[in-house]
Amino acid sequence: MQVTPELVLGTTVGFLASAMWAISVVVYRSQSKEIRPLAISSIKMWVALAFMSVVVVLPFRASPFFVPVESLIYLALSISLGAVIGDTIYLMSQERIGVSYAFPIAMSFPILTYFLAIVFLGDVLVPLRLIGIVITVGGLILISREQNKAHEDEASARLDPFGIALAFLTMVMFASATVFLDIGVTAVDPVDANFVRVVLGSAEFVPLFFVARHQGMPMPTARATKIVAVTGLFGMAIGSLLYVWMVKLIGAAMGAVIGSTSPLFAVPISVFYLKERLTTLAAVGVLATVVGVMLVVVAF
Repeated sequence: MQVTPELVLGTTVGFLASAMWAISVVVYRSQSKEIRPLAISSIKMWVALAFMSVVVVLPFRASPFFVPVESLIYLALSISLGAVIGDTIYLMSQERIGVSYAFPIAMSFPILTYFLAIVFLGDVLVPLRLIGIVITVGGLILISREQNKAHEDEASARLDPFGIALAFLTMVMFASATVFLDIGVTAVDPVDANFVRVVLGSAEFVPLFFVARHQGMPMPTARATKIVAVTGLFGMAIGSLLYVWMVKLIGAAMGAVIGSTSPLFAVPISVFYLKERLTTLAAVGVLATVVGVMLVVVAF
């Protein structure tokens, strides 16, 4: 392993982004009775747009805003496939087969990301890295299954072919989005890249939100909207910027692994803040995730 400044900085900002996402998910879940998932996704994306609109014009920038057309296309695909289409079909899958089935399938995307990176980005197949990715994904699945036991009705977990297909499609969307982001951010400043992403993502959520409202989605309460907006400032606005920066530094394959570790950071929140018991399986999941990430980093 060669420890480079890019590796250290990339993993650091990646873990920071994952920690922010973990905290935000806990807050979003606490407001689930007052606001629907699509409204949460829309609001946090719009908050990110406001934040990035300020950041992109700050005077301390070393270079002016610049995004080549080719990069723009890949960045557009990354946000559309990931945060818009991917998140939406994941929620549809979750409603049909439950979190206990949907999450493990969808969150296996780092494995697919690695193979896509080998094919399209020129990454080399390193057995130790692949083993680390698989162990990490397995650990995250264990953690998430234990965390969601208390929040999911057993009746919601069922084998529905269409729901399972949606979960697999989510996995493909997330993996493809990560690879497209890697390509799109190569010659672009992370701030500029993320600004483009949230502009396009915000625009795409406008019709989705109003269609959902037309179909009967209730308006979120003022209290829930404020809480989601403040949380979205950290979880989506700052978190997404850190994620783009991470992918630019360490690439799609490793970035997908680091970026998917938010369930790991949710464990101490659940234990110390929500007073939930740390089960044996969750502890095994934590250990597996840590070991898996270490193997991925060592094989970098």
